[in-house]
Amino acid sequence: MTGPSNPRMVEAFAHPAGAAAAQVPGGATGWSGTLLHIHIAPAASYEMEALSEGRCVAGRGIEGDRYFLGAGTYSPKPDVREVTLIEQEALDALNRNDPPLQEGGLRLLPADHRRNLTVRGVPLNHLVGRRFRVGEVVLRGGRLNFPCRYLEELLGMPVYLPLYNRSGLNCGIERGGIIRPGDAIELVD
Repeated sequence: MTGPSNPRMVEAFAHPAGAAAAQVPGGATGWSGTLLHIHIAPAASYEMEALSEGRCVAGRGIEGDRYFLGAGTYSPKPDVREVTLIEQEALDALNRNDPPLQEGGLRLLPADHRRNLTVRGVPLNHLVGRRFRVGEVVLRGGRLNFPCRYLEELLGMPVYLPLYNRSGLNCGIERGGIIRPGDAIELVD
């Protein structure tokens, strides 16, 4: 469903998932990752555009993106979705058909998955309720992203089940700035 021009966003640590996780020590530590790709789309269903750099604005998103502009596809429930991330490792597993959930591998390019940032070496499922840095930008993990039938329809590929539990992380932006592919990603908390 396409939402109003001002979707009801929730601050990342105020989202029930982020709030619960922020109160509990834990999560993966000792890792370092890399930003591989930045993508935005001006509205729901529009083709994703690759960026050589993106300007992240605290409380809004990446300039020019559908979520920054309030032109994304939204659930009627309040959410945190200033920036979305997905692991390259998950895309690699889909390509290998690992685990074997369909007839063969699915090749999902960074522009296909509709997340803003494609990362490598970042344990996104462990970053709910955690602060981490992408270059000079500080993000707050709000909740895990869930695959949707909308993405299946848009791509014409059976990605719902293969992306279940590895569809990325929805984040808020605590400190804005410029991000570029190749930027280091590290835990702040």
